[in-house]
Amino acid sequence: MLTVDMADLPTLVGRDLGYSDWVVVDQDRINGFADATGDHQWIHIDVPRATAALGGTIAHGFLTLSLLAAFSYQTLEVRDAGKGVNYGFNKIRFLAPVPAGSRLRSRQTLDSVEEKGGGWVLTRTVTIEIEGQEKPALLAEWLTAVYP
Repeated sequence: MLTVDMADLPTLVGRDLGYSDWVVVDQDRINGFADATGDHQWIHIDVPRATAALGGTIAHGFLTLSLLAAFSYQTLEVRDAGKGVNYGFNKIRFLAPVPAGSRLRSRQTLDSVEEKGGGWVLTRTVTIEIEGQEKPALLAEWLTAVYP
């Protein structure tokens, strides 16, 4: 993990922030996400039906996306930030399904840092990889803001 002060953020533009740890997306996590969001589509939670049709269940795309928060804590720490918030996305692409039981990790690069509202808006390119697969699960341009 890279640890910096807010004043140093602009010097990191263009830098590869590295990889997060691997996270297992198992059926229990998928079922919990389905319950939390109300998205109980059979491709996510009906193991026998999904196995017959697809070879197994797949994680929700938004479950994959939601892992960005945990992944970001593992790649960049801003020491003197009092808070950090999601600011939005310029782009999100779900490129490959995530089969239940897969291991995922992120790789992040810092594309830009813009001073705004007494803090900084960070734009990152984030790729979520599936262990053992060449094609990533997700590619996003993610904006976060940090404030003192």
